Amino acid sequence: MRIASVNVNGVRAAAKKGMHDWIAESECDVICLQEVRAPLEITAGLIGDEWHVVEQACEIKGRAGVAIASRAPLTDVLAGVDALGGTMDEPVHTGRWIEATVESPSGPVRIVSVYMHSGTAGTPKMDDKYAMLDAMTDRLAVLREEFDRVVVMGDINIAHTENDIKNWKGNLKSAGFLPEERAYQDRWVDAGWVDVHRSLEGAKPGPYTWWSMRGQAFDNDAGWRIDYQYASPQLAAKAIAVRVDRQASWDARWTDHAPLVVDYAL
Repeated sequence: MRIASVNVNGVRAAAKKGMHDWIAESECDVICLQEVRAPLEITAGLIGDEWHVVEQACEIKGRAGVAIASRAPLTDVLAGVDALGGTMDEPVHTGRWIEATVESPSGPVRIVSVYMHSGTAGTPKMDDKYAMLDAMTDRLAVLREEFDRVVVMGDINIAHTENDIKNWKGNLKSAGFLPEERAYQDRWVDAGWVDVHRSLEGAKPGPYTWWSMRGQAFDNDAGWRIDYQYASPQLAAKAIAVRVDRQASWDARWTDHAPLVVDYAL
């Protein structure tokens, strides 16, 4: 079962730039999308009629939005406040969490697509990010209790370790690499969640999943690894291959992220 996650940076723009070619070539069974910035009928139409698509759009027009596209039907869909509780129904937190169950050849898998706030250090935007990180941490504990095989994936907007960001020394005080943010991922790993990408790649710099569109970041591979697949131990044990579908050149990019693709032997 091939499962991918990608921040599309606007599904309409991505479709115009080459997203369909990647979908056709990737041979995925499930694709989680973030920052779709479009209503469900637009997203589903652009993904294709052969896919089952569920989505939570953001209440703030032109922002966020998360979706799951699956070749098999999706059931037991939960989104936003229904999964995370608390104040996650505030507009700034909408379009950031959706989960559903899909059948694999060997049984059900719970799939979650998440788009975390980027945050800005020392501003209310950072408070929003921490609020959602708290809600996400609570939900992760519930997911582990309710499902044996679950994978939470998406744009977490945090580089976990020095191996996950090219210029880590220059970003020690930047949102996305603050010690307080990275501590959440420490907690998830301590609770048993497996960073599948890192577990298969090993401890080494990169491979990164996001590069700024400005300057020479892409050409110099000055990136961040901020897209993840966090799996329960039962599912992580079935992961057999991982790749980052980095575009061949700057002008071939259809998003500022690259898809993170994992094969699970299910």
